[in-house]
Amino acid sequence: MHRAVHALPACGLALYLVLCLAMAPRGASAATLTVLVGDDQAASAEFVQQLRADQASSASGKFELVRIGPGTATAAAEPAAADTEPAANAGVRTRSLRTAGDAGLTVAVGTAAARAALERPGQEPLVLAMLSRLEYENLKSASPAAMRRGDRRVGVLLRDPAMADQLALVNAVLPQKRRLGVIATPESEPLVRELQRAAQNANPAWDLQVEIAPDARSLATALRALVPRSDALMVLPDLIGDSQAATLSVLHAGAGAGLPVFGASEGLVRSGGLAAAVSTPGQLAQQARQLGQKVASAAGAGSNSGPLVEAATPATVRINATVARGLGLRPPEERELTERLAAPR
Repeated sequence: MHRAVHALPACGLALYLVLCLAMAPRGASAATLTVLVGDDQAASAEFVQQLRADQASSASGKFELVRIGPGTATAAAEPAAADTEPAANAGVRTRSLRTAGDAGLTVAVGTAAARAALERPGQEPLVLAMLSRLEYENLKSASPAAMRRGDRRVGVLLRDPAMADQLALVNAVLPQKRRLGVIATPESEPLVRELQRAAQNANPAWDLQVEIAPDARSLATALRALVPRSDALMVLPDLIGDSQAATLSVLHAGAGAGLPVFGASEGLVRSGGLAAAVSTPGQLAQQARQLGQKVASAAGAGSNSGPLVEAATPATVRINATVARGLGLRPPEERELTERLAAPR
């Protein structure tokens, strides 16, 4: 082969190279990145901004932003004003939004966009991002067939770190403690199961104390039963963690008993929690791109066994130094804790 190439005249060699480049398969990185957004939250905007910046810096293809109107189906999706495609191509999308021959990668940001993305036809790889564990479980129950289509692979990026990472943080801050108290709602069963598995697999194992609070009225009763049996409390990313009033009730109960409270948001730390393992929307956007590459490489690999689900990589640890001093604790620095969580376990 090498002798044949060298034997070609200059014009023949040039033609040969052009043909080789034209015949080379295009990777997923050169295809269009379509981003569906269904809300105006600041976290979603930061996520999209990071995706756009990464796409522009890598020169890996066109970036296309599509907004899903509140309460509308995919057929009503229109490109946002900030869409980078030429105006001639910026008309209202039909239900298909994209032809199968123009396959790229679609990233749906948030629950509304995820529902719309699952309903649309097409074979391009799909990543559902910025979902809580419970939002993902609800989507999976509502659209099981769409999650397991044989002609399209789906990836799911959860916005919160895995429970094993959360427990690793608690262990790094309180290495001599083993009793962890959790208030959960009946809808939190998937999170509680994940936490129980992580507690059992930890070395040494955690003594997990769980109380169920079906409504706000029963929260105080559950906390009174839980606090005496716990060395620390954890706020789950569920209806309690999403409610400022419920979260403050847990924080007040912990403060009154001298118990540190852990969680998965910077807001909890600012409000009086001791520590949280978090991943910012910008960091999640970078993880979503990596997950998209995995999903794209798995496309066409045969039967679809279901979505590829990843928890957020805990990129940053936040510590409330004032709370730590009040509890008489001297936890490691945030940077050290972040490195511990990033280390293989």
